[in-house]
Amino acid sequence: MNLKALHKISYGMYILTSRQDDIFNGLIVNAVIQATSEPATVAVCVNHNNLTHAFIEHSKIFTLSILSEDAPMSLIGNFGYKSGRDIDKFKGINFRKGPNGVPIILDSIVAFLECELINQMDMGSHTLFAGKLVNGDILSSGNPMTYAYYHDIKGGKLPKNAPHYMAEESHINAKAGNARDKYMCTVCGYIYDPEKGDPDAGIKPGTRFADLPDDWVCPVCGVTKDFFKKHDKGQRQLS
Repeated sequence: MNLKALHKISYGMYILTSRQDDIFNGLIVNAVIQATSEPATVAVCVNHNNLTHAFIEHSKIFTLSILSEDAPMSLIGNFGYKSGRDIDKFKGINFRKGPNGVPIILDSIVAFLECELINQMDMGSHTLFAGKLVNGDILSSGNPMTYAYYHDIKGGKLPKNAPHYMAEESHINAKAGNARDKYMCTVCGYIYDPEKGDPDAGIKPGTRFADLPDDWVCPVCGVTKDFFKKHDKGQRQLS
């Protein structure tokens, strides 16, 4: 059986937020569907270990902010590769509270959906939360980001708690490289491509990895250059 066939299912990219009393949390999700139209319902799959999972079970409410294609990797990394148990994910983030008291992210978002929990199903490692849409609006005319765009254009990878994460063996080539060599973050799998640079961090296309500033960090998970290894074209990527 080839499990990579599952990668051909289309996905979007969302920031899922909830609250426990006056404390907020959120994370990146991609397993989201509209389940019905009347009443309008959506379903989202969340790992049991995520703090937001506990918040949804407590408050019975959640909000989905739909990411646009221009969303910076730093925003995705903040909600996707860091834990709300360790940091305040909303520090420095432009948001407002909806009528349900849950944060709606405002920057790099095309639309939002506010939901009340109506059912849930244990899926083993994850819970499928079903919510009734109680509010929503379009915030911009940008294109919503698909997972394919995130993966192929922005070079992003899945965190281990993502529903369709599949661990693969990583073969690191440590030989000395040249100006075109790509380098992979050994924490989150992000690949730095010198032909693309890192425009969000002011790194112009054509900048070699060796020429990156010493204070440059992975745009997804925030680790330093020391955590990067040369990425060989033949090596299998983390997914």
